[in-house]
Amino acid sequence: MSTLKRIVRKILTLGKADKPRIISRQEHGIDRRLVSRHAIKVCEVLQQAGYEAYVVGGAVRDLISGLEPKDFDVATNATPEQVRPLFRRALIIGRRFKLVHVVFGREIIETSTFRAPAAQEGENTDEHGRILRDNVFGTKEEDAARRDFTLNALFYDPLTENVIDYHDGVADLKSKVVRIIGDAATRYREDPVRMLRAVRFSAKLNATIDPATRAPISELAHLIGNVPSSRLFDEMLKLLTCGHALDCLKQLRDEGLHQGLLPLLDVVLEQPGGARFVQIALERTDARVRSGKTISPSFLFAALLWQQVETRWHRLRALGEHSIPALSQAADSVLEEQTSKLAIQKRYISDMREIWFMQPRFERRGGKGMGRMLEQPRFRAACDFLQLRAASGEFDSVQAQWWMDLANGDDITRGEMIEALASLPDAEQAPVSSRKRRRRPRRQPAAAGAATPQTPDA
Repeated sequence: MSTLKRIVRKILTLGKADKPRIISRQEHGIDRRLVSRHAIKVCEVLQQAGYEAYVVGGAVRDLISGLEPKDFDVATNATPEQVRPLFRRALIIGRRFKLVHVVFGREIIETSTFRAPAAQEGENTDEHGRILRDNVFGTKEEDAARRDFTLNALFYDPLTENVIDYHDGVADLKSKVVRIIGDAATRYREDPVRMLRAVRFSAKLNATIDPATRAPISELAHLIGNVPSSRLFDEMLKLLTCGHALDCLKQLRDEGLHQGLLPLLDVVLEQPGGARFVQIALERTDARVRSGKTISPSFLFAALLWQQVETRWHRLRALGEHSIPALSQAADSVLEEQTSKLAIQKRYISDMREIWFMQPRFERRGGKGMGRMLEQPRFRAACDFLQLRAASGEFDSVQAQWWMDLANGDDITRGEMIEALASLPDAEQAPVSSRKRRRRPRRQPAAAGAATPQTPDA
């Protein structure tokens, strides 16, 4: 980097914290036993080689907040070329900004070099102020300054167990306040995704957004439309899997930020039964996340978009289209609208369609195709989806439970269930909601002059 750029950057950072607070274990409360031993190993190796190295980002935030981190990242003043030779399995990745993936079996510790903020306002930005290139190595102080919120600008040294805090992030965490670093409007223009992150952290940590941090959001919400769709999808996935998805979506609507993410959300929630279906889906997702269970993004998006698919499906059927072609058309139209804004990955779209297309098959139990249906890789997911439909009153709960028992059963149990089903009348094999009631034929009035039956004499 040129000397001039360093001077300009130094001038721009005047007035910011130069001396960090060194916070001991007694104050921050991080239990070292909860830190990934592999992240500790990376820091230890780098420090023994003469470099600085810290656990950073969301892991430190979650550890202080009493949450279990999903992953651990390390930041260092060593360059990627200096990091890689120190580990047996390490890969340099990235084109614009290189970093190192240090591999320990299934766990990957992402190790990055300290980064510097943009050199000066207007450099490498688009017409809205969004930063296009911000890939310059820097110091620890500069790395802290370029991070978005105070609660993310923390450095944890697992060897000394101290936290290095440049922007009072620990105090904000303890007070449950989400506060941006620097001028909020400028930081949102640099990266509009920060507005979504403010909402997510607020919901996840049960925190409030600092008034100065929140103030520009409604005015700048339209800038979300300038963010690449792939980044929007990644952020939306984080929102929906943070364990507080329902709260996140409510806040997104309150701030006017949902338009670029799920444009159909308002329409869905206005439909009869739509709000209940989405609420049940998100509540069950949140419960799984909080209990440490895995969730399927394809299942989640299938649930969020189902009400629109179902509405269009029934509309096409009412116009005379056959059931499966009508469902295919409905799914295609909804997905086309969503993927224009939200880059849902193709593998998720394929799974979503399989889950949707199995729903008509649940309308009737039995039949020759039942064996093939059980072999479908998304059969269990489709049964889980059927449970959502039953919970919202869209499908008969008794029949939905029968399908779930079939999905959970072993081969012997499944055979017994199918055999018992085969002995039932055809009418009883269909869900109660789809059976046709047999009406007695209406008695025709007698025609004028017609003979009436004679009653025998007593």
